[in-house]
Amino acid sequence: MYDLPEERIAQTPVEPRDHSRLMVLHRDTHEIEHRHFYDVIDYLNPGDCMVINETKVIPARLYGERPTGGACEVLLLKQVGPKKWETLVRPGKKLRPGAEVIFGDGRLRCRVLETTDAGGRIVEFECEGTFEAALDALGEMPLPPYIHEKLQDRNRYQTVYARQDGSAAAPTAGLHFTPELLERIRQKGIDIVPVLLHVGLGTFRPVKVENIEDHEMHTEYFEVTEDAARRINAARERGGRVIAVGTTSVRTLESAAENGRVRAMRGDTNIFIKPGYQYQMVDALITNFHLPGSTLVMLVSALYDRERILDAYRVAVKEQYRFFSFGDAMLIL
Repeated sequence: MYDLPEERIAQTPVEPRDHSRLMVLHRDTHEIEHRHFYDVIDYLNPGDCMVINETKVIPARLYGERPTGGACEVLLLKQVGPKKWETLVRPGKKLRPGAEVIFGDGRLRCRVLETTDAGGRIVEFECEGTFEAALDALGEMPLPPYIHEKLQDRNRYQTVYARQDGSAAAPTAGLHFTPELLERIRQKGIDIVPVLLHVGLGTFRPVKVENIEDHEMHTEYFEVTEDAARRINAARERGGRVIAVGTTSVRTLESAAENGRVRAMRGDTNIFIKPGYQYQMVDALITNFHLPGSTLVMLVSALYDRERILDAYRVAVKEQYRFFSFGDAMLIL
């Protein structure tokens, strides 16, 4: 674990995006460098492959009220049918199966169908017009609870390459890229390959069990296309590195890995990457700093070394790096 003062939690994003700080960890020498994110290109080589997650965050937080009165909150997690979603709700005691919630003076409504094993709710929506239009008009971006500042620009919680709606949280390592930096990386001869993983809030759930083997991982939908698999495998064959942008790209690549190659596939993954795991596809990682005790710290520790990762986090606190969603980044080589 590490001690994190509250003032080190970034409340607002840096502008321009690529002017955030970058801590570079060298696994071979254990050296730590302090740079800016736009310097990441210095560590990428022609022939490398950089894998990004093109998921797009939906305005998943809805505020409404029950027909009898009383404010409610419904947070969309995962679509499970044409009009049905897995959600988190507040207040849970008032939103049992059969309960209804009204949003936007009736433009959108939902009815609670059932309770999930994890304590969430399956709800079914009815709306005027399309659901997407109603959600865009009424929903808010689902910022993590440790961010208290109101987001002025909704797009600032999206990567510049976000394409496919479906995430309940941003793949935050990608927030640091600008179109200009991406173009410079391409011009240097690095193949930028998109994959897809829709981020669920379970990613950030702290591990509370004493034995980590007892921790139950959530599932997330992912896709690797035929084109993406071909390009990633081609990079490996020519001696290039596979550099994952964010832990979501890691989960996608490792879920689709088989015998040192990545397969074209789609489906749900609950892969749990922790110390002792042997990576098949990921050679380097660009990531943000994560919550203490989270599975994401374990994933990063599996790529390097738990104590050295925690030492790096302590250095980051001392050097006044900004943490979490709108914070600074780390590159592990």
